Amino acid sequence: MKNINGYEIISLFEQFSPKVYAMEGDKIGLQVGDLSRPVKRVMIALDVLDEVVEEAISKKVDLIIAHHPPIFRSLSKITMDNPAGKLMHKLIKNDIAVYAAHTNLDVAKGGVNDLLSDALGIQDAEVLVPTYEEKLKKLVVYVPKEHVEQVKKAIGDAGAGSIGNYSHCVFSTEGIGEFLPLEGAVPYIGSVNKLEQVEEVKIESVYLASKEKKIVRAMVKAHPYEEVAYDIYDLQIKGEQLGLGRIGRVEETTLGEFADHVKKVLDVNGVRVVGNLDSRVKKVAVLGGDGNKYYSHALMKGADVYITGDMYYHVAHDAQAAGLNIIDPGHNVEKVMKNGVTKVLKRMCDEKGYDVEIFPSLTHTDPFTFV
Repeated sequence: MKNINGYEIISLFEQFSPKVYAMEGDKIGLQVGDLSRPVKRVMIALDVLDEVVEEAISKKVDLIIAHHPPIFRSLSKITMDNPAGKLMHKLIKNDIAVYAAHTNLDVAKGGVNDLLSDALGIQDAEVLVPTYEEKLKKLVVYVPKEHVEQVKKAIGDAGAGSIGNYSHCVFSTEGIGEFLPLEGAVPYIGSVNKLEQVEEVKIESVYLASKEKKIVRAMVKAHPYEEVAYDIYDLQIKGEQLGLGRIGRVEETTLGEFADHVKKVLDVNGVRVVGNLDSRVKKVAVLGGDGNKYYSHALMKGADVYITGDMYYHVAHDAQAAGLNIIDPGHNVEKVMKNGVTKVLKRMCDEKGYDVEIFPSLTHTDPFTFV
């Protein structure tokens, strides 16, 4: 097992939830501490409150990865006479770094909105509010015949050639590669100062731009040549569309029955409902957190009910007048990210052989109580 620091764990995490997915101006990334320090224990949290920090201290946590940034509004001072200052002091004093993944984790595949959609049983889920489109690129690399399969596997495993429900998609053509090794070269094939011709295969594969570094590293590592000949092209065709919220279908039911289902699967004691409890529900939209300004997207896409938190009184009236049902289970349902991110990051670390323990925070952070 390999000992790691904070940079290594965050580098891995950002393959799953890249910063580029975040909405403009969002307060994401490292907020407290030093990522160069060794990391043995990582805690996944929804919020960074005093109780959460106390839990982290008791469990000897080195790094907290949180969904809600503890520094969301600007701090005018960090002193011991205010709650924010006390919190920052406690984190720094105990060498606990805090990294925030907010709207980028909402948008990410397998992130907050996918986790909510899966929990609710939404089928054929699509993006509700498009916010980001992945650019597509093409890798072209020239490989000697006997190493073709290992290079194809390496780039495919790294994410190249993923098209819809298919992976490891490539196109190959055979040809003759020609090169002249100069003084100082250590050629895999051929001799210094002697022109060499080699039977090679040209491999072409399309990939998402966000995966480029990982794919190129894998390709270079698997390739036998000292200097790898490859090209990268920007493509004009549209890539994968990502964004906030999800919309899809469920088995037809009533609004009242579906509200009970929401309470059960999202583990809440109550929900606020807008609409006739006997109305039929078949198409469902969900958006984690505060989704007030996006209710019109659910309406335009034909949702029978929109599930989101922090619904405002007048927005609820507007939705009701437009014929859109609402279920508000609260903002805290985003807690699904704790177990979801833990599972993904543990798998990624295990694949890398990282010596690190990852676990969800067990602290309850919902400020509201149903009575």
